[in-house]
Amino acid sequence: MKHLLALFALCACAADWPQFLGPTRDGVSAETAVLTEFPADGPKIAWKMAVGSGWSGPVVADGKVILFHRVENQEIVDCLDATNGKSIWKHGYRTRYEDDFRFDEGPRATPLITDGKVITFGADGDLQALEFATGKELWKRNVNKDYDVTKGYFGAACSPIRVGNFILMNVGGRNAGVVAFDFATGKEVWKTSNDKASYSSPTVAKFDGRERAVFFTRSGLLGIDPTNGEVKFSKEWRPRIDASVNAATPLVHKNQIFISTSYQRGAIVLEVKNDDLTEIWASDDVLSNHYNTSVRHKEHLFGINGRQEQKPALTCIDWKTGKLEWSKDRFGCAVLIVVGDAIVAIAEPGDLVIFAADPKAYRELARAKVLESPVRAAPAFANGKLYARDGKTMVCVDLGK
Repeated sequence: MKHLLALFALCACAADWPQFLGPTRDGVSAETAVLTEFPADGPKIAWKMAVGSGWSGPVVADGKVILFHRVENQEIVDCLDATNGKSIWKHGYRTRYEDDFRFDEGPRATPLITDGKVITFGADGDLQALEFATGKELWKRNVNKDYDVTKGYFGAACSPIRVGNFILMNVGGRNAGVVAFDFATGKEVWKTSNDKASYSSPTVAKFDGRERAVFFTRSGLLGIDPTNGEVKFSKEWRPRIDASVNAATPLVHKNQIFISTSYQRGAIVLEVKNDDLTEIWASDDVLSNHYNTSVRHKEHLFGINGRQEQKPALTCIDWKTGKLEWSKDRFGCAVLIVVGDAIVAIAEPGDLVIFAADPKAYRELARAKVLESPVRAAPAFANGKLYARDGKTMVCVDLGK
């Protein structure tokens, strides 16, 4: 999906990681090599720092790291030097978000760096744009108030995406399930659907030469014309029980879309032709993603199958058929990144695991403890370094070969 680099209009450096799931929004690095053997005392930690609460992942561009976290009653955007973690600038604002389950009260959505701006989305619905060079606030609005959004289980969590001059978000309001905001001003451009917000973040792809924003909302799949908000295709794909979430980002390959959820609903691959959908296969047995997005390497998918609290398995399946190739039981929840022919995993207990992207068998290449449990935020992989965080610490791990 290299064509998406142009569609997202991001920073020019291919080794950067400027948004959720990386430059092509699918967990695949543009780099081709990663360290596959660790010394006895583990990989080199280039630097580490204390951080506030939150499940928002770091992003990297132009030698800078953006960290979005909560310290006391403020959601804070920190801009850091990627080589040593030293502060370049800081911007904060007050937040009143309270987590009903007392899990974590920091931001959930991963920031977006694009065209000289940083876009963030806070747990209480604060959408803002900052100047990347200085941290100066350019615009800000609270979409939960603007669109009378009902509070979800775990706060607002859609990681922003840019398409052309628009920022697209799964807001979840009445007649405003998905909203496009002007990149320069933050003003509404269009709104569409009644779908409530999920914990999934959108992607963008072309089908039959037509650009579509692809969302996995609380209700299911939406394919939207990003120029005007017209819904071009949809597929209901929601668990039957209300106490459930759709959280994994859709994966697109050529003219096919993979979406997956847990709670006895499972995964499905759909083919798009002239904005019509045809089911290729569906299953709840092989790759039912609870929170973490699967990754694709060549003709296979690798991902976490099962509920987070039940120590789920890592599985490999055939994209075309849904056939299970292998399963590593009790691997646990993990965020995955494809680097060349290896997959880098940050597991929930804080283990950094590197395994081969091999459809024949699970082959673990290296493992080291680098963080503490629980690790929920998606890491960034840029210029041979992994930037990852738990609820108290962020580390920069040197994985360059």
